[in-house]
Amino acid sequence: MDAPLLLAKGEGAALVTENGDYVAVRELKEVKKVFWIETKRVWQIAMPIVFNIWCQFGVNSVTSMFVGHLGDIQLSAISLINSVIGTFAFGFMLGMGSATETLCGQAFGAGQVNMLGVYMQRSWVILSVTSILLLPIYIFAGPILKFLGQQEDIADLAGSFSILVIPQFLSLPFNFPTQKFLQAQSKVNIIAWIGLVALILHIGMLWLLIYVLDFGLAGAALAFDITSWGITVAQLVYVVIWCKDGWTGLSWLAFKDIWAFVRLSLASAVMLCLEVWYMMSVIVLAGNLDNALVAVDSLSICMNINGWEAMLFIGVNAAVSVRVSNELGLGHPRAAKYSVYVTVFQSLFLGIFFMAIILATRDYYAIIFTNSEVLHKAVAKLGYLLAVTMVLNSVQPVVSGVAIGGGWQALVAYINIGCYYLFGLPLGFLLGYEANLGVEGLWGGMICGIVIQTLLLLLILYKTNWKKEVEQTTERMRIWGGQDIGVDKIVAST
Repeated sequence: MDAPLLLAKGEGAALVTENGDYVAVRELKEVKKVFWIETKRVWQIAMPIVFNIWCQFGVNSVTSMFVGHLGDIQLSAISLINSVIGTFAFGFMLGMGSATETLCGQAFGAGQVNMLGVYMQRSWVILSVTSILLLPIYIFAGPILKFLGQQEDIADLAGSFSILVIPQFLSLPFNFPTQKFLQAQSKVNIIAWIGLVALILHIGMLWLLIYVLDFGLAGAALAFDITSWGITVAQLVYVVIWCKDGWTGLSWLAFKDIWAFVRLSLASAVMLCLEVWYMMSVIVLAGNLDNALVAVDSLSICMNINGWEAMLFIGVNAAVSVRVSNELGLGHPRAAKYSVYVTVFQSLFLGIFFMAIILATRDYYAIIFTNSEVLHKAVAKLGYLLAVTMVLNSVQPVVSGVAIGGGWQALVAYINIGCYYLFGLPLGFLLGYEANLGVEGLWGGMICGIVIQTLLLLLILYKTNWKKEVEQTTERMRIWGGQDIGVDKIVAST
């Protein structure tokens, strides 16, 4: 097991107690040292993850670019699969895989490295069953898209493409848990390298299959399948060969107490999906406004820009989740708390920075996407809402990452239901339709839901008793992981 980064680097020794946790920080000089140490620790984990996410986004973007040259209908078909079918299934599977992030991170911190492989295998089993249950969405994508009002020829082509990318979807039950297994141990550089190599090879395969072999849309699907399984196999090979502590081979323990793990996985999936689907719903609602084309296109441009920022903070989400889960497992309440505070502060600062950029360029950034003057004006009107969303989306993913690291997924899921779907969505509907504020009303109402959710989560963080969280970590791992971790080991260290 790797030594805690703080001790391994030899920095801030005066700030560390005998058990490796921070002392209580009281002076400004100490605050600066802790701030710098935690900054390095979080971003050393976050940046490779962010880079990998950008590479994954690049795989989708490059595929759309190649397919776009085949024709508009082909581009529309692949866009529908990626944005509707893919987002639904991908979000649910990623959420289910987040349970592995919680347990692996806490087990690694507690020194139970041998259990990481068991948790990963347990997640393989659960996500494999989940993927089979979700397969009808891919098989019947064509009829589903027609039911949602999509053009028949586009829906038919999208349905055919959806069936061809089923192998790609079936790689996710192994991809996500393996990735979380590596992240929990801060082995994130290998994930970034695999992502980069996969992107380069994917571009080559697209050129070969689409243009040289003339496979058309089927070639794009085949490239998707090969790339996704290539990433998965590469991660698995690395785990089996270079992660001997965490991987001890296949084990029947993967099936022990699996229902508790299922409950945590479902809570994780619900928490994440409620967040992902919430912002997607504003585009769906905008499609029913009077000037639907302009509303949807302007929103799509804004969401595209917001998506680039979101990728950065998804990486921060994963990093703070690793930090919190590791420190709770190690029995370091102050390290967990200080890491959260530093990350929230930095994320808020970055969010304000991005907000300033959006406000300064709100009359111009739509030019990147369209030549339409009407859309330029529509996007500029939404600039203020996009700027506010940038700030909120800088803090909210961090808090979600803390929830995953601490195992609070069920609590956050309930908060999301109340703030998003019982308050934000109805308010957006009333402002958009009843008050005739259009897309600004829809988005503004939903932003109100995000504001309340973020404030509630920040209040929970402020009120959190981190020593108690350390004590509860053992019990959570026993219940969810089916393993006695050793209460005395963790609690005594606090």
